[in-house]
Amino acid sequence: MVMITSVQNERVKYVRSLARRRTRQREGRFVVEGTRLVEEMVGAGLVPAFALYTEAWATGHNARLLLTELAQAGEGAWPVSEPVFAACTDVQSPQGVLAVVPYFQLRERPGLILILDGMRDPGNLGTVLRSAEAAGVGRVLLAPGSVDLYNPKVLRAAMGAHFRLPATHLEWPAIAEQVEGRTRWLADAAGEKVYDAVDWTVPSALVVGGEAAGPGREASELATGRVRIPMAGGTESLNAAMAATVILFEAARQQAAGDTFPGDCS
Repeated sequence: MVMITSVQNERVKYVRSLARRRTRQREGRFVVEGTRLVEEMVGAGLVPAFALYTEAWATGHNARLLLTELAQAGEGAWPVSEPVFAACTDVQSPQGVLAVVPYFQLRERPGLILILDGMRDPGNLGTVLRSAEAAGVGRVLLAPGSVDLYNPKVLRAAMGAHFRLPATHLEWPAIAEQVEGRTRWLADAAGEKVYDAVDWTVPSALVVGGEAAGPGREASELATGRVRIPMAGGTESLNAAMAATVILFEAARQQAAGDTFPGDCS
């Protein structure tokens, strides 16, 4: 492939356009950047539309094997100059490889359903996805008002969870259908039940509200109960990602004790 040296190149402009949520949604594609995430993508059996990389990256450890995989991309893997790659990313010290990946759907799996209501912080969402995957959550549903699942900062913070954990954006009526018949707990600092007193081995869903406004009306109406995390001292509440992690791993502990881990409770 001939090296791309101009930021006016159509592929380069296309990658830059995918920084916008509306473009990602229209095109049905997103950008995976960095060696680790590209490796995760390849390991998941996904084939990118195309890839861009720098010569410096191509000489690095394991790059040759990864390039062999990226060469299978329908539109090829293209070398680019360092300035061109820098124009394609918002990372201060980019690693020199990215791939444009079509949207995909993972097969649903049994387990607790996590519903995120209005989670707007990309770092928090990525952290929750990483924790949810580690805790054996069945799937994650993002309610309206949440940051885009394929936001670059979400992808980096999730560290590959996107390629293993089913997650999707849904409207509230569709969310209600997904959790019908389950016990639905809303994380609430004033909840009536302590999180480790809940029976998480029965078919369940956990609703976690956003960082600032907390759960909205639809989330509150969906819940069949509210669960809290007791805290010592003057602490009133935890960060949304931290609260979700604490509760999810209690659910995982119970499921492991009942030989249902990673969450076979559907």
